[in-house]
Amino acid sequence: MGHGHSHGQTATGSHRGLLAGVLAISVGIFAIEVVGALLTGSLALLADAGHVLADAGGVALALGATLLAARPPSGRRTFGWARAEILAAAINGLILSGIGVYVFIEGVRRLVDPAEVEPGGMAVFGAIGLIGNLIGVALLYRARTASLNMKGAFLEVATDTATSVGVLIAAGVIALTGFYRADPIVSVLIGLIIVPRALKLLREAVSILLEAAPADIDLDQVREHITGLDHVKDIHDLHVLTVTSGLPVLSAHVVVDDSCFQDGHAPQLLDALQQCLTGHFDVGHSTFQLEPAGHAGHEHSTHP
Repeated sequence: MGHGHSHGQTATGSHRGLLAGVLAISVGIFAIEVVGALLTGSLALLADAGHVLADAGGVALALGATLLAARPPSGRRTFGWARAEILAAAINGLILSGIGVYVFIEGVRRLVDPAEVEPGGMAVFGAIGLIGNLIGVALLYRARTASLNMKGAFLEVATDTATSVGVLIAAGVIALTGFYRADPIVSVLIGLIIVPRALKLLREAVSILLEAAPADIDLDQVREHITGLDHVKDIHDLHVLTVTSGLPVLSAHVVVDDSCFQDGHAPQLLDALQQCLTGHFDVGHSTFQLEPAGHAGHEHSTHP
């Protein structure tokens, strides 16, 4: 017996306009900083441009995934393309990790063999990047907790903002002291900023792809709440997973009093189970199999 709600729009899908705006800003910043890096010889500016390019790719992936996720369910894909958002987040994490490692390695190489850069132009282009990134941060701030993809997009723009500040600091140090190694030092710091956050995003996406229970849902508490309902004797084959951000799903076999099947009380019990999940755990999509105690002998489940 099933009970639940329609899938509706995914958490990221409701913010497609924001993603499109941030993507346009990121592409513009990338183009400007590449020109600036070529004109000034700044590795930090080039590294920041590379980071922005990776972030633009990640935002583009997230935006494309929301378009796929909006497609309706079918006979073969009963949740539609909602999981595409998590695949995009995983790819995003991989790209960011690779860029971070590259920037770190190239920065170390430049520390050994520093090159001269033009600090004035470096500061101008760094300031343009900073302004653009601040606009992106402002656009995504409120939506940053809506989904993994929105979180990833916000982190990307936020780290871009931090690296733009780093570029400005390096330009100031070079202008005042002539210490050209400030440029690769900032590049190394950019790599150190990118990698941990990228790995965290990747870890969260992989956890969902492996269908681990959501971190904010305690299965022991779910069991306690369900077995505390009237007429419920036991629960087994309990599974909770996340299809995509904002869409947790639950299924379970619930052992109930035999009287539920004799007096027609089963539909009311299903309502109570659903209300329990939505009220206490914010799980709006669930499937229950109600069964009498004697039914256990007909099952061969290996799940608790």
